[in-house]
Amino acid sequence: MLDRTDHGNSKAPPVSDIAGVILAGGKSTRYGSNKALAELNGTPLIERVLGVMGSVFNDLILITNSPKEYAHLKLPMAEDLVKGLGPLGGIYTGLESISHEAGFFVACDMPFLNEGLIRHMLAIGKDYDAVVPKIDWKIETLYTLYRKSCLPAIKNLIDSQNYQAKRFFRMIRVRYVGQSEIRVFDPRLRAFTNVNRPEEMDVMLEHEKNTARGRDG
Repeated sequence: MLDRTDHGNSKAPPVSDIAGVILAGGKSTRYGSNKALAELNGTPLIERVLGVMGSVFNDLILITNSPKEYAHLKLPMAEDLVKGLGPLGGIYTGLESISHEAGFFVACDMPFLNEGLIRHMLAIGKDYDAVVPKIDWKIETLYTLYRKSCLPAIKNLIDSQNYQAKRFFRMIRVRYVGQSEIRVFDPRLRAFTNVNRPEEMDVMLEHEKNTARGRDG
């Protein structure tokens, strides 16, 4: 069996028919400052995300209500079309903003994106409106492939003033990616890790150091 657990560095070319969409619209209230710019092992979280997303997708877009903070990245950006909706608003804005029929959506504070898993989700998503990771009861609404065909269901949710993104999944064709399928690419399920508080960065840094020691040893 092929070893498909590497985070990236794939020699596969970037895809051109699906956009990579990065949401950076949160207020980072629990973190205390813009966590997207916080550094893990010397690299801002947003740049770690871009490193993987840029290797998978030719076209990237950043959804943010603070475009000046990210001007140095020189990425196309869009502000939320409807403010205050959380991730649902970012998904809605992303799908309305991209020229492609589909986008792969992640958050700006996910430092361990897994290229192999992302490419797998793209490969199995041709006949679905969304491809969604599901670990036990937890559904990951970011780290998800969405097609523009989701827009009517999303608009319906917004009109009903119910802003939980997973609520519109019952209205569309969803391919769930289960835990055993995910572990083929990401045995420790690290891809979905995100940062909410500064102390979580300390834990991640220690983990990175231990991982590096294991490789060196």
